Amino acid sequence: MVSLDVTETSKALAFAGGYVVFVGLVSYFIKERLFISEALLAVLAGIAFGPIGADIFSPLKWTDDPEYLTHQLTRIVIAIQVLFTGISLPKAYLRREWMSLTTLLSGVMSVAWFICSLLVWALIPGLTFLESLIIGACVTPTDPVLANSICKGRFAEEHVPLHVRNIIVAEAGANDGLGFPFLFLPLYLVLKNYDGHPIHTVGGAIGEWWYNIVLYQIALSCLLGAVIGWVARKTLRFAEERKLIDHESFLSFGVALTFFTLGVVGILGSDDILCCFVVGNSFTWDDWFRKETEDHAFQDVIDQLLNTGIFLYIGAVLPWSEFGNFESLTPWRLVVLGICVMLLRRMPWVMLLGRWIPALPTWRDTAFAGFFGPIGVGAIFYTQVALEFLPPDREHLRAVIMPVNYFLVLTSVIVHGITIPVGKGFQHARTLTRSQTATGLVESGGVSRLPPAVPLGTKTLPTHSRPGTPPGSGANTPTIRFQVPVVPADLQRQVDAQVEAESSELNQNIVGVEHESGGGK
Repeated sequence: MVSLDVTETSKALAFAGGYVVFVGLVSYFIKERLFISEALLAVLAGIAFGPIGADIFSPLKWTDDPEYLTHQLTRIVIAIQVLFTGISLPKAYLRREWMSLTTLLSGVMSVAWFICSLLVWALIPGLTFLESLIIGACVTPTDPVLANSICKGRFAEEHVPLHVRNIIVAEAGANDGLGFPFLFLPLYLVLKNYDGHPIHTVGGAIGEWWYNIVLYQIALSCLLGAVIGWVARKTLRFAEERKLIDHESFLSFGVALTFFTLGVVGILGSDDILCCFVVGNSFTWDDWFRKETEDHAFQDVIDQLLNTGIFLYIGAVLPWSEFGNFESLTPWRLVVLGICVMLLRRMPWVMLLGRWIPALPTWRDTAFAGFFGPIGVGAIFYTQVALEFLPPDREHLRAVIMPVNYFLVLTSVIVHGITIPVGKGFQHARTLTRSQTATGLVESGGVSRLPPAVPLGTKTLPTHSRPGTPPGSGANTPTIRFQVPVVPADLQRQVDAQVEAESSELNQNIVGVEHESGGGK
């Protein structure tokens, strides 16, 4: 007898595959016409078909240890993304933009950490400031997955300069690995009070942070990344020049290099995320691999599948029941916290320190890069790391860290996902209004700012009787007398400038309307 075999795996595969298929059919319209981000759409789909919706896609039922699953999934996705980010950057980019990256990764990150922690401390009762620093550290890094989605597509290519896109993705790739010092400094200061921890003084905790995190995690991972990337570049070029590697293996080399780096550095206990970013930069330091693969869409396909998969997962595992489950964690506090973090976490400090960020030469570039510092997969990853190291008796911190950080991720996905379509909508409406006004004025024959009438005079202008007869050639050149306005020079210049400005504005508006109404592939 035929019977159905409905398992969680089959339901998840059917939903995820169906989502990619059906959304893919209208993907150009969604991304290039509506400017809706993949992350926002995937999160909404994960919510709709997750446990609080249709309950078709329920990752929490896949395993008895969902925290471990979330930790490893986010780790793998971030590692692949940051290595791809390193590969996508131009030749020797870290050396050329060292000052900009130093300002963003030291000054801006430090201030953002303090501001986020201060906001959490003020709005979430029951936390010490040290505990707030742990939560703030999780949401300090910008997200490479969301940053890539912002810096790709027609809108980015038309409106965001290449140097701005490069610095946004470079910062996102680097600071996701640099979140460990911000997270473990308050963690070690908390752990020093417990008998099971070997260090019990503030000085000892700071010393442990210095040699275990700064030296072993950060410095060693950078050194390992530079070596692994250099060796990989030399060996791949050797194999390619001698025709030892086929085309498919050549294209997939970056993904394989990510898994190799994750495994080796993970075994050593160093910072594998930062190491992957350094590997990507070292691997394409001479720009050879990037130029060889820029016409192939393999990395873009992997990038899209990762974006879709991880944000479907995040949408499905959002802890809705915990957003208002505690007396101190009420929805209005989370909403206010989300708004304040979006406004104060980054943009004011990027603009304040803009003079030390040469990669952002104008205030528009600085404002854009300051605003688009999204919170995403990295925050989920660091939340799981914090939960792994937090003592069991820190019950309140363990109870609020996950819903607070998940809500901030949801807020960032929504805000950064709708900013571009909403902005384009306002721009389109403004363009239509101005164009209709200007077109109506022209069609009615009315000109609103013409100068007053002036007396007419008589000028004699020579006109050749036949085309091609040069002046002074001796040919009979008759003259034609007609009346033309004699306008004072200053007034004439004002009139010419006004007419030219209005004509240019009208042409731009009409072209903009035609582009918006007739845009397509």
